[in-house]
Order: sequence, then C-alpha cells, then structure tokens
Amino acid sequence: MKKILLAILVVTFMTNFSFAQEEKTENRDKPQFGFKLGTNFSNVYDTEGEQFNTDPKFGLVFGAFMSIPFGDLIGVQPEVLYSQKGFKATGIILGEPYEFILTTTYIDIPLLFAVKPAEVITIVAGPQFSYLIKERYSFTIASSSIEQEQEFENDNLRKNMLCFTGGLTINLDKIVIGTRAGWDIQKNTGDGTSTTPRYKNVWYQATIGYRF
Repeated sequence: MKKILLAILVVTFMTNFSFAQEEKTENRDKPQFGFKLGTNFSNVYDTEGEQFNTDPKFGLVFGAFMSIPFGDLIGVQPEVLYSQKGFKATGIILGEPYEFILTTTYIDIPLLFAVKPAEVITIVAGPQFSYLIKERYSFTIASSSIEQEQEFENDNLRKNMLCFTGGLTINLDKIVIGTRAGWDIQKNTGDGTSTTPRYKNVWYQATIGYRF
C-alpha cells in the first residue's frame, strides 16, 4: 500500500510539474501588459568645463509596458515612462563657488528587443526616445544675483533626446522586478547657445511591477 501511495504521489507531482512548465511556456507566447514603479539613480557624463563636478541623485520613475512575443525566446517590449533624472553639481561662476541641483523630468519611450532564455528571466536592450517636459533646479551661491540664476534657468536645452538602455527582468508570476542602465547618445544642448554645463544623462534604474 505504501508503494502504491508513493507511486501516486510521484505521478501526481510529475503531472503537476509538467502542466506548470507547459503553462509557463504558453505564457511566454502571450502578449502581456503591465505597470511598474521605481527609482532612477542618475548622473551626467561627457561634461564640458574644467570646474564642473557632479554627484548622482535619485528620481522617481513609473509607467506602463507591453510584452509582444515572437515565439518562446524573443519578442519586443515597448514602454512609456514618467522618468526623473538630473544631478548635483559644484563649481565656480564669476569667481564664486556654487551648488546646483537639477531635476529633469522626461517622458521616456523605450523600444526594446527582448530575449527570454527562461520563463523567469528576460533580457532587454534597445533605443529610447525621451522628451523633456519639466525642469526644477536649486541654485546656491554666496553672492547670488538674478542674472546668475537666469544663466542656468534660461538655458537652451534639447527637448528630444535619443538614448540607449538595457537590463534584466526577473518574472515572478505576475510580479516583475527590473534592473536597467541607460545613457544619452546626444548632448543636452539645443542650438549650441547653451551657457550652462553641457552633458549627457546616465542612469541606473530599479523597478517593481505587475503584469496581466
């Protein structure tokens, strides 16, 4: 009797395991839609100016994504994200030391190629198009003046930005955990008349989301 019960348990386990694996494979074939929320840890690179030093800062990121499979292994994943980036900077202007904190808010649209070596892992990489919708800055200088503040505030910045991003997503049933890195391909300057430090954004991103 014990042997019979053991055999039944083994058969039941193997049947459930096979069904689960089949269900996972089927899920990889289905389009999925979801939302995610997290943070950017951003800074800048390729700065111009010998006395321009930067430190990273945190920013909010959230939005929606869609997974469109082309079989079990590959697919595409477009996204639309509200994404805060920026940096902290120190330097010298008109002989005075200053501290400058810039928060730039973008609508990011990553168009990602996805590779799915396993049900729980998705590797993504591809171009990202970003549109600047808002800036917020904090400018501190010992002898501050309106003209000095406007030199930062009224800068001619590029609104549309081409970027590249890639990373890894862990799929835990309906929950998805993502880690990603990205950087601008273009500089932030608009028509070349910029007077503030010229740079490209670079960021690390961590998110948690829910997919349907």
